[in-house]
Amino acid sequence: MAELNQDSKSDKGGKVRAKKAGGKVDLTAMVDLAFLLITFFMLTTSLNTPQAMDVAMPDKNKMDANDNLEIADNRSITLLLGSDNKISWYYGQLAKPIYPPTTIDYGKEGVRQVLLRMQKEVPQRAGGKDLIVVIRPSEKSVQRNLVDILDEMRIVDVKRYMISKINSDEIEVLKSEGLFND
Repeated sequence: MAELNQDSKSDKGGKVRAKKAGGKVDLTAMVDLAFLLITFFMLTTSLNTPQAMDVAMPDKNKMDANDNLEIADNRSITLLLGSDNKISWYYGQLAKPIYPPTTIDYGKEGVRQVLLRMQKEVPQRAGGKDLIVVIRPSEKSVQRNLVDILDEMRIVDVKRYMISKINSDEIEVLKSEGLFND
């Protein structure tokens, strides 16, 4: 409880005046209200929620080695994630590609331009069917590379993409382009 005391000393002649009681200001209710408001706003304010991307993961059942999903050559491009923050990509099958393997960078001048171009080109070649992107990270790529590619899929609005294991022929492509360095 706070008090406001007023001093009544004054030198106004010889008159003696009666001492007036000082005014009291009780701030208890105001302090209670302030703490209640602080508590209310702290509990009702939403903090930044982490942004998470939904990725459909396969079942944990044992997979059959002969169970392969066939994808039309004219619908799919494959992104090989190599070292030094570089990507090698090709269109079609690696044995007989429609576009041979080419090295590009991450970002809007690299992989984004390729994805946008292929989103326009693939429906023309595949009879109106949409693009399928196969992402194959190598053991020399880092986790950030995979996250960046998944972000590009969201930015470019690619509806169909998958992450799969890289095979030995594709590792040889990365080695020939200098993207499989330590």
